This record gives sequence, structure tokens and C-alpha cells, in this order.
Amino acid sequence: MKAQTLPCQKGLFSIPDDVHFINCAYMGPIARAVEEAGVEALRLKGFPARISPADFFTTSDEARRRFAGLINVPEPHRIALVPSTGFAVATVAKNLKPKAGQNIVVLFEQFPSNVYAWRNFRKQGVEIRTVEPPASGERGKEWNTRLLEAIDPNTALVTVENVHWSDGTKFDLEAVGQRAREVGAMFVVDGIQSIGALPFDQQRVRADAVICLGYKWLLAGYSFGFAYFGERFDVGEPLEESWIARKGSQDFARLVDYQDEYQPGALRYDFGERSNQVALAMVNTSLRMLADWGVENIQAYCAELTREFNQAVRELGYTLEDERYRSAHLFGIRPPKGTDLEALRQRLAERKVYVSVRGSAVRIGAHVYNDHHDMEALLDALR
Repeated sequence: MKAQTLPCQKGLFSIPDDVHFINCAYMGPIARAVEEAGVEALRLKGFPARISPADFFTTSDEARRRFAGLINVPEPHRIALVPSTGFAVATVAKNLKPKAGQNIVVLFEQFPSNVYAWRNFRKQGVEIRTVEPPASGERGKEWNTRLLEAIDPNTALVTVENVHWSDGTKFDLEAVGQRAREVGAMFVVDGIQSIGALPFDQQRVRADAVICLGYKWLLAGYSFGFAYFGERFDVGEPLEESWIARKGSQDFARLVDYQDEYQPGALRYDFGERSNQVALAMVNTSLRMLADWGVENIQAYCAELTREFNQAVRELGYTLEDERYRSAHLFGIRPPKGTDLEALRQRLAERKVYVSVRGSAVRIGAHVYNDHHDMEALLDALR
């Protein structure tokens, strides 16, 4: 689908004009409409009789349906509602049965939520195989090559980010998924730093699990997100044995007619109290907003917004990944040798420019609420 021209959406948000928040990779702001939806849902708790039993299901079903559409999954029942990346990763780990001598492939400096659960398998004789980037040269290209080479017939699981959280390096998920299937390995994608701003097509990626929390690029609240679980998980064990995940839970009058059977598909993996009316009102509003904008258009907007900036920082001596191996919404620029990163942080703060410094990179997270004034303010601070 060809991207359409999307105008700046800053007017929908409450970011002050003199603040340059180019840090959605840290935490996405919520639009005023999302805020209002959350406040309205919160008011319902003042008189709980207005919350019907059906409300425990209809709003969560809508969220499932909207997220499924976002990642091109035709079966919404394959989407579970999760409170954190760690919860979803632990769910996968509980259902992974690796053998001694097998390996689990992860990326160098992968976010901890997608690392700690796998480290527990070391005591069973499972190797945690960390794929590092090259020190120089074509960093993104070589890192992708090394990732594919690390997957072998002894690989039980490949679990990677779509774009690396620290510097935005983009990985070829279709190629990684194909290689994982060739050796029979499970394939898990952490999409928290990409889904909502970078097009994601599960029909092409074909991951066994895809995880995405709402508080970053979905522009929703904290402690609420989604996990796609494929057929490998159809008879798996959930982390929680919640009442709402069991068959017939819609009938409140018969909840003590205990059921051994779960709700269909991934609903067995929903976290307890998933029917948080405030969180659901916010995420449903934000998902409608993203659908109206179009993810392809968001990515195109960010590419146009940062084009001149990227050329200018190169002229200042900063290094930037090749376009083929980075996204437009999240990317890192590496300062010239000898740059005082602490002084740089202070200069940015003085000018009310908000980005992140992660490792050796200045991480930029742009979105449709940013405009050229934001990029100019960042560039001036770097100069």
C-alpha cells in the first residue's frame, strides 16, 4: 500500500510548544482523546452498577480485534491481553521445553525483559547464544548476517526485536523466521519498539509469538498490551489460572460450575483482571487513531521529517545506520569520538529537547506529533 501524505498531528496532543519531545521510544504520549476516554471510563467506577457483566468481554474483544488488524492476524482469538513484555516472555518460557545441548538465540544488549526468562534455562544445559554486531563496517547488514548464521539445528528458540531498542537497528524478520522454521526452532518477536509505527505483517513474518505493549508506539497507557500466540501454544499452560480464561466465564451466575476447558486460542494466556475498563478504553481509542492515520503513513511521515536532519548530523560527524537497516521512527546517531555524552545530555535538557542516550548512541524516537521545529531544536543542541 502506498503511503499517503499525513499532516502533523501535534494539535491532538498536550505537549507544550516550547518542549521538543522526540522520545517516543521511552514512553509515548497519549492524545487528548485517549486521555478523555480513560477519564470517562474511570468515572464509571464511581457508580459500578453502570458496568455490566458484558463489559468484561466486549471491550477486551474490541482490543483483540483491533490489534489483530494492526499486525494482519485474521483470527482475533490468537491475541492474548498481557500486562508486560516479561509476562508474555515468561508464558513462552513456561511452554518451551528445550533439551540440554540446545541453544537460545538472542541479540547483543537485548532488552532485559526478553532475556532473563531464557537465562533460567542455563541450569538445564541450554546455551544462551548472544549475537553481537561488528565493531565497524556495515553494522546493520553484518549484524543481520550474524543473526542468521547463529541459528543452527540445535537452536530451540530465536527471540529478537524488530528494531533494536537502543539504536533502532532493523532486523529482517522474514529471513529470521524462515531460518528458524528450517531448523524447527520457535520464533518470538518483541515488537514493542516498532508495532504501531512500522508496518508489521504476521502473515509474512510467521512468528510463533509476537509481543507488544501499549505505552510506547501504540500511544496508550502503561501495564497493558498484547501477545499473539500461534498454533504451538494452542494446548499450552498459562501463567495464571484466572476465572475469565475458562469456558463459560461469560455466565456470571454459573462461575462456580468449574470448567477444565479454557476459552479458545490465546485467551487462556490473558492476565487476571484483564477487563480493566480504563486501560481498555484508552487502548481502543489509540488503536482507532492509529488505524485512521495508517501505520505506513506514520512511517512515511517520520522518514520525511528526519530526512534533512539525518544529512545535517552526518555533516557534523555523527554516524547513522544505512536506511536499509534502520527504521525512520526510531534510530540512533553515534557522536564523533571524544564527545562528552554527559555534557550533551545537559545541553539537550537546557533546550527542552527530550531524546535518550543509550550506550554509545543518541536514540531518537520521532512520531507524528513532532515537526521540523523539534528536529531543528535537536540539531541546534548537537551543534
